[in-house]
Amino acid sequence: MPLIEPLTTPASPRRYLIGRYHEIALKGRNQWRFIEQLKRNLRDAFAGIELGAMRSEGPRLMVELIGEEPEELIVERAALVFGLQNFSISRTTPLDIEALKREAVSQARHYPGRTFAVRTRRAEKRFALNSMEIDRSVGAAVAGELGLKVDLENPDFTIAIEIMPAAAYVAVGKHPGAGGLPVGIAGRGLALLSGGIDSPVAAWRMMRRGLRLDFVHFHSYPLVSAASREKAADLAAHLTRFEGHSILMLAPFAEVQREIVARALRPLRVVLYRRFMMRIATALALRAGASALVTGESLGQVASQTLANMTVIENAAGMPILRPLVGMDKNEIVEQARMLGTFETSILPDQDCCSLFVPAHPETRATIAEVERAESCFDIDRMVTMAVDATEKQRFEFPHRRAEQAA
Repeated sequence: MPLIEPLTTPASPRRYLIGRYHEIALKGRNQWRFIEQLKRNLRDAFAGIELGAMRSEGPRLMVELIGEEPEELIVERAALVFGLQNFSISRTTPLDIEALKREAVSQARHYPGRTFAVRTRRAEKRFALNSMEIDRSVGAAVAGELGLKVDLENPDFTIAIEIMPAAAYVAVGKHPGAGGLPVGIAGRGLALLSGGIDSPVAAWRMMRRGLRLDFVHFHSYPLVSAASREKAADLAAHLTRFEGHSILMLAPFAEVQREIVARALRPLRVVLYRRFMMRIATALALRAGASALVTGESLGQVASQTLANMTVIENAAGMPILRPLVGMDKNEIVEQARMLGTFETSILPDQDCCSLFVPAHPETRATIAEVERAESCFDIDRMVTMAVDATEKQRFEFPHRRAEQAA
């Protein structure tokens, strides 16, 4: 007999994804906006998987899983959704201690490990047993039935129980989420994707702060091979897993470089390349409805990333430039690239436009006055328009993970 009369008693166990958020819970009166964006992103990430109703229960998002997809697939998709601090895949039971014991034993039976712990959260305070009493009762049943040992300090796995008004939820194991804020809640940006190690990490970090991104890659094909274009496409496809859909813009840069090489002094070439990239990226961003550019620049890492040069380069952009890696060193960036899964692609050999026509001794302390004098001989509007009009676009979607030409 149930210890309390629930609002509804599930006729058979149902499976739920229970996502828990941390930062979203601090948003006060605006919290509902973040939760609605999180729901939309979850449905995008779970395309092809049947989901039931979603509802918010305190600091949790409850999502009914209708189908019988394997747990591994559910975990893979949920781990990509920014906004979830952690999540579990739970099954419902009636609000009855004996039912809790049976479900805990059933799930623990299939989980590897010799030690376990039970952790209960009791949102429904009318339940006759408190959290510690539930832990002890369920733990004794699992230990007695399966011969496992309780270890509260370092268990092989944890049985999580949540006592809610309508039912109890039992899960074995809790999975780390992507954290951060739901993609799209902070607006739209355009990330410069070089094909190297840094820029994919920068893009991921800004998506994690709620910015939806498209990507632009500057290339010098056919003066060099198409390898950098292919790398950029692979990296864009990988990053699209975190936001559902994106566009990669492949901007030709060879003609711009030729004009700069023909008319500018060698030391200033790199700075001039970067200034033209910012102008072209700004024009593309405005067409895409983006309001900021994202780069993988890290202060002092290369000649173009000294403070003086970054200031001069930013002067050419027509919108804010976000640099999430600016205070990180290379080892930190490489570590995040490995975690993200982009490192192996980024280190594949290629010939990108930044390695073409690079002077041996580039200027590290350029000034606005000298670069503006150098640019006075260029028809800047024509050069930018030429590159923008010749830009190709590819559209990416996840979970389909396909690329197609975009209009």
